Amino acid sequence: MHTSLGHDVASIASNLGDGGIHIWLIDYHRSQQRRPLQALLGVYLSLPAEAVILIDGEHGRPDLAPPWNQVLQFNWSHSVDKAIIAITRHVAPGIDIECIRPRPRAMQLAERFFHPEEVAALQALDKHRREIAFLQLWTSKEAVLKALGRGVTFGLHRLHLSVASESPDLLWLDGDDATQWQLHCLKIDCDHVASLAWRGPSLAVDIWTLAENG
Repeated sequence: MHTSLGHDVASIASNLGDGGIHIWLIDYHRSQQRRPLQALLGVYLSLPAEAVILIDGEHGRPDLAPPWNQVLQFNWSHSVDKAIIAITRHVAPGIDIECIRPRPRAMQLAERFFHPEEVAALQALDKHRREIAFLQLWTSKEAVLKALGRGVTFGLHRLHLSVASESPDLLWLDGDDATQWQLHCLKIDCDHVASLAWRGPSLAVDIWTLAENG
C-alpha cells in the first residue's frame, strides 16, 4: 500500500461523522510495522503519513498524539497477511482479527482463560462450529478489552459472552455495565473472523477493503 491512498479513500474519510465507524480491511506485511496505519490515519487527518505520531498507552494501546487524539479515535489488529482498522470520531473502538486455521489447543485455552459458562457452551458444539465459535469469542473479548484500553492481562474470564450462531452478546463485564456496550462480529471474508466493540450508543458501521497497490 502506497503512502498516498487515493481520492476514493479521501472521499470516504471526509464522510466520517459522529454517528459512524469506518472499518478498513487491508493487505498487510509485518515488516511494514505501523506505516499502513499511519498512512490511512493521515488521510482522515489531512496529514502526510510521516506527520502522524502514535503513542502507546499504559497497557500498550496505540493512540494519536495530541491534539489529534481529540479529533479521531482508532484501533487496529493484524493476523498473517491482513490488518483491520477501526476509525471513529468520539468513541474509543476496539477491534480484533484472527485468521481461520486449525487450533488444536483451542479448548485448552478456553478452559484456562474463558468464563466457565462459555467453556460449557463451546463443549456442546460440534467440532467445526466450535472452532468458529472459539474465534468469535476470542476476537470479541479482545475487542472489548482493547476498547477498555486494556489487554488480555485484564483477564479474559472477567467478561462473559454468549456463544451464539451469528454474533456473541456481552452478558457481563467485571466493574462495568455490559448493557452500555456494543459488540459486533464483522463479516469481512471467508478466511478471517473479526470483532468490533465500543462503549456507547449504536453507530453505523461501514466496511471497505483496501487492496495493496503495486
